[in-house]
Parts: sequence; structure tokens; C-alpha cells
Amino acid sequence: MLLLTETMYNPPIQYFAQAARAEALLVEQHENYVKQSYRNRCHVLTAQGVVPLSIPVLRGNSKDKTRITQIEIDYTQKWHNVHWRTIQAAYGRAPYFEFYSDYLREVYERQPKYLFELNIDLLRLYLKFLKLEKPLQFTDSYQPEPPPGVLDLRNRIHPKIIPDNLYVKPYTQVFGKQFVQDLSILDLLFTQGPKSLSYTQ
Repeated sequence: MLLLTETMYNPPIQYFAQAARAEALLVEQHENYVKQSYRNRCHVLTAQGVVPLSIPVLRGNSKDKTRITQIEIDYTQKWHNVHWRTIQAAYGRAPYFEFYSDYLREVYERQPKYLFELNIDLLRLYLKFLKLEKPLQFTDSYQPEPPPGVLDLRNRIHPKIIPDNLYVKPYTQVFGKQFVQDLSILDLLFTQGPKSLSYTQ
């Protein structure tokens, strides 16, 4: 089975729960950019609760449709510094923060021009951390109805959609007494390290 999704920024745990069951991963590269989605945002858990981190993009608010691969990141707002400080504050004391953080910071410091490029760089990194050796493929064209053998979850993993098939075994999080599900994969990786995938099965 191929798992078809849009590209996501620091994808939520539910994406990797689905990826673990797939034979290969298929990323949609011919869609138009959609605002207020995981394409440019993620959720992390801080001392103040769940905090959304959003990447400002150029032309993202335009009425004209823009292909996802042409969406440029707006670095004039210094968002990457804010995101990194927030991630450090949220997970700096987590058991595996020092194990992964240098690799993650290196991606941020490269400052890729395009959102799609940044998201793919991060996805490859997380697949490596999780030891998910899945072929990563990209669509050749936009198909509203994908062929048989493809699980189409485009626009199904969304901040405003509560997943009905996600079960994550509770694990110890850095903040809070009540377990919070479906955060960014950062939350699971920094707290559970190599055991992360076992919590999604």
C-alpha cells in the first residue's frame, strides 16, 4: 500500500503511525497551497500548554492559487529563531533532546527557500530517526482519485480534524499531568527516542 499525503511541517504523530503500516510514502507535489493546515504549522507542548508554530510564507494569502512547490518561506519575520527557541523551551529537558537537536537545528540553519523543500528535508530526517526505511516518492500529476493500492489521506490529517483512528499509548511528556495526543513527532521523538514507533502500534 502507498500512503498519499500532502507535505507537512514537523508532521503530527498520526502521520507516522500511518507511514509505519505503508509500503512506501507518496507525497503530493502538484496540489495548490492550502492555508491553515499542517503544510506550514505544527503543535508542540510547552509549559503554557499546546502551542502552534506557524511558518510565514510569501504569496500564501494570495487569492491566486499557488502550487505547493512554489511557496516561498518568508525569513524576514525571523520565525525560525522563534520556533527554535520554543522547541528548546519545550523539549530542552527531554531525555533525547541532545541526541536529535543538532541534526534538526542544521536543517533550520540551512534556511531552504521553499516550504516544500524544508518539509521534505525534515521528513527525511524523521524517517531516519525512526528507522522507517520506506521509499519516498512524489506524484507525477494531480489525480483527484488515486489508483487502487493507494491510501489517500490528502487533507485528512488536519489541525481541525480530530483523528478517529489514532491511538497513541500514553507516554511521559515534559509538561502537564494529562496526556496530550497528536502533537508533532518532535514530542514523541524527544521524549521516547528510539522507542517512539512502539507507541503508535
